[in-house]
Parts: sequence; structure tokens; C-alpha cells
Amino acid sequence: MRSSRQKHGADDDGAGLGERAESPVRHRAVLRTGARWAAAAGIGAAAGGVAVGELAAGLASPSLSPLTAVGGAVIDAVPPGVKDWAIALFGTADKAALLAAMALAIAVLAAVAGVLERRRRFAGAAVMGIFGLAGVAAVLTRSQVTPAALVLPLLAAAVAVVLLRFLARRLQAWEDLEPGDAGPEGEGPGDTGPAGTGTAASRRSFLQALATTAAATALGGVLAGIWRGAAAAVSEARARISLPLPASAAPPIPAAAEPGVAGMPPLVTPNPDFYRIDTALAVPAVSPETWVLKVTGRVAREVQLSFADLLAKPLVERHVTIACVSNEVGGDLIGNARWLGWPVRELLALAGPQPGGDMVLSRSADGWTAGTPLDALTDGRDALLVVGMNGEPLPLEHGFPVRLVVPGLYGYVSATKWVTELKVTRFADDAGYWTPRGWSARGPIKTSSRIDVPRSGRPVSAGTVVFAGVAWAQHTGIGKVELRVNRGPWQEAELAPGISVDTWYQWKLAVHLTPGQYEVQVRATNLLGEPQDETARPPAPDGATGFHTARVDVKS
Repeated sequence: MRSSRQKHGADDDGAGLGERAESPVRHRAVLRTGARWAAAAGIGAAAGGVAVGELAAGLASPSLSPLTAVGGAVIDAVPPGVKDWAIALFGTADKAALLAAMALAIAVLAAVAGVLERRRRFAGAAVMGIFGLAGVAAVLTRSQVTPAALVLPLLAAAVAVVLLRFLARRLQAWEDLEPGDAGPEGEGPGDTGPAGTGTAASRRSFLQALATTAAATALGGVLAGIWRGAAAAVSEARARISLPLPASAAPPIPAAAEPGVAGMPPLVTPNPDFYRIDTALAVPAVSPETWVLKVTGRVAREVQLSFADLLAKPLVERHVTIACVSNEVGGDLIGNARWLGWPVRELLALAGPQPGGDMVLSRSADGWTAGTPLDALTDGRDALLVVGMNGEPLPLEHGFPVRLVVPGLYGYVSATKWVTELKVTRFADDAGYWTPRGWSARGPIKTSSRIDVPRSGRPVSAGTVVFAGVAWAQHTGIGKVELRVNRGPWQEAELAPGISVDTWYQWKLAVHLTPGQYEVQVRATNLLGEPQDETARPPAPDGATGFHTARVDVKS
């Protein structure tokens, strides 16, 4: 009687050898497929952990979550040069870029964790545990740290580990029932027979588990956005605020302050268009009902001020242009607004600064600090504790409920948003956030100018070409603006009247140009007769210098 092996032609030289030769190839394909699913499992588990951490933060720690803590720590750790590069590349979208980079990094590491878990039990879980410890370390660097905030990264990591082990077991069950490894002899890896049925069921079990994890993660993310309702509550509180009329209104804007050149930015920057550069990954949600400003340090008496107290003060309204020190020559990290606030000098007078103090260290609700020269807050300029911006309460992203605005200084030493403390101290004893990171301590704004029309690189028609732009020297004022073409003689532009010495000025100049390519430069001179610095320097350590240059292609 012929053996079963002979019956099916499975001799050493027949089809049986061919099947065995294909097995290693199929095995490698299975390994590759398994690795991909393991990576997906790792990403799903990590995403679930992050969602739970953010969801729990909405209930227990609205001002600090694992994700915002890690993002804040990354911002702090990044070298200043990289920050400058990010701001130059992404502008006010730098936070979105950081979040996208964080999501990508988490996904890559989570995929690695999933693959490791497939190869060795608990290897991937250990990676998730390291995630949690890194989150705890990041939370410890934040000024808003609380016991609840410390627990959240560990909770997120624990959830990620549980999900990873759950998905890894389902994947292992699928792989253990690979078609052809079990079942009656002669049955292949099809959809029939016990082997195929078991494999299909295991595959469905894993995919269902992965899909359920993804759905739960998405739901958790939505709920986190809803439950982290501190910002929404603060927005509602902001909407209920009715700002008092100023005791001293802003001077009227001169009729000719805007020359009316098409394409020019408005003289007063609308709130939605106002630049935002800060270190807060998530906008702090500070309730006006609980906000308190403390004046501490080298003072005769400490003072506390509530939001209601501040609104009851004789507020003044002023147009002030503020600028970020990271602004490149010709950049747009600058804006002009009508601010409503109480002069800081009056608050400091209540506290009574003691002799020897030369700096005020202002602190934000998120722990960020700025060191402002004491004399800039007491010399009579309109340095304000601001509650209003362009006729409405401060937007959340611009410092609601209260921020500082100090004319003549870059924002990194003066424009603290969400301000909660003013500490009278000395430059020798304290430093703001950016000073230890290589930026200068005092940050006076440099005289500068910009060409806004026509935009560099855009073709224009031959004939009379109108150039226009802005120039600024906050707290000093602009005396004149000049333009030169192809390094020729300087031509004085028509300078529009400014609102005040604390705002930018608009200018325009008509130039006759024939077809060709031109290099056009602008320079400003302040009211002290000092021209802007022509040496090209980057923003660090105390603001960019050089002439803004536009390259214009004139067509016939």
C-alpha cells in the first residue's frame, strides 16, 4: 500500500521539496507583516496613553498636562539658535510645528516599542515606562507643578503599557496560528478548514482590538478637548467683562497717519493679525476672578492687586508698538495696538521700591520671567498693566487677563503676558528667562524700517513705482526715512505723522524706474538724529540690524 507521502507525490524530488523551499520566504514575509502590525500596535498604545493623560489633566490639572509639560521642557532646552531658526521658518506657527514634531517623535518611538514588545516580552513596555518617567521629569521643570500633575505622566504610561500588552497578545495569537502550521495534512492557507478558520478569527481579534483602541483614543482626545474646559470657562468670563472708560483716552490718530498706499498693513494691527511669540505651548487659562498680582522684593511694603481692583483704577489708553527681539530685518514680528491699562509706576509707588533696586522681574502664570529696567517702569513713559487691546479685553493668547506693555523695550524684557508677580530686585541678583540663554539683559529697541510695498520679488510695471513701509524707534520717534536704489544716493521719503513716539510711522516714496532689476534699501533716522545701524547682524543677542532690502523686477 502506498504511503500517504507517496500518494501526494511528496518524495524528495517532487512537490514536497518545492513547498519546503517556499517556507522560508513565506516566513520572512510573515515576519515583515508582523513587525508592521506590531509598530501599529505601539503607536495605538502610546496614543491611547497620551489621550488618557490629557483627559485626566482636564479634570485634575487644567493648567499643566503631560503633553504641555514635555513641550515646555523642549522649548526650554532647545538652544537659542534653533529657536531663532524655528521662529524665522514657522513664524507664529512655531507652536503648531513643535506639536507636529512631538507627535512624529512619539509615533516613531512608539512604533519601535511595539516592535520590541513583539520580539521580547516587556521590552516595549519598558520603553513606555521611560516615556512616563520623562514626562514626570518635564512636569518637575514647570512652575505649575502639582502632585496631580506629577501623577499624570505615570498614568499615561501605565495605560500605554496595558494597551501594548493587550495588543501584543492578540498579535501573538494571530501569528501562532499562521495558515499551514496546523490542521489536516493537505490543507493550505486558505479560508477553509480549521487552520484557516483559526487564523481568520485571530486576525479579526487583533484588528478589532487595534480598531477599538484607535476609536477609544479618538474619543478620549475629543473628551480631553471638551473637559479641559478651563480655557473655555475663561473665554466665557472674558466675554462677560465690560471694560471701563479710560480716565485718559488715547490721542486721536492724525488724519494723514496712513498715506493710503494699497498693500500696506493697517496702522493699528487687528487683534487676530497681531503676532504672538512666547514659550507657552498651551495658552494659560487664568480666571479673572482668581487672578492676583503681587509686588514683592526690595519694596517698603508688598502689594496685592485683584482684577477688580485693577479695573477700578484710573486707566489710561495709549497706542504702543511692540516688537519681538527675534524679528529679522524686514520681519513681521511687530505690531501696533491701542492698549488700556494702569501705569506701572503708580503701582510701584504704592509698594515703595527700596534704594539699590534696578530691575523688576515680572513673572507669568506659566512661570516665564522678564527682567525690566526699573527706570523704564518709573520714568514717565506709558508702561502699562494692560487689560484691554483695541477696545476689547485682552485675547487669551495675548495675555488675558493682564499683561505688561513697556514702550521702547523688546518684548522679551518687558511684555510679560498672564503676569502674576512684579519683583523689585537687581540685575546682579536675578535674570529673566532669556538672559541666561545668551540674550542681553536690557533689550532696548533699535531704530529700524521696512519696505512693505512692493513686496520683494514681485514684478511691477515700469514708470512711477510707489514704495511704502513702516519705520519705528519706540519711545524715541522717527525723524526721517530714506530710500536708495542700486546703492545710489539716498532719497528722503514722505513721512506720515505718527500717533506718538511710541508707535511706528508709515512712509512712502514715488520713484521712476525703467525696465530692469533693482535693489532697493530703506533706512530710518530717529528724532535724536541717530540713523539706524547698517551693519547686518542677526537677532541674537539684542536685536537684528541692517538695511531692509527689496529686490524689484520692473517689467516694460
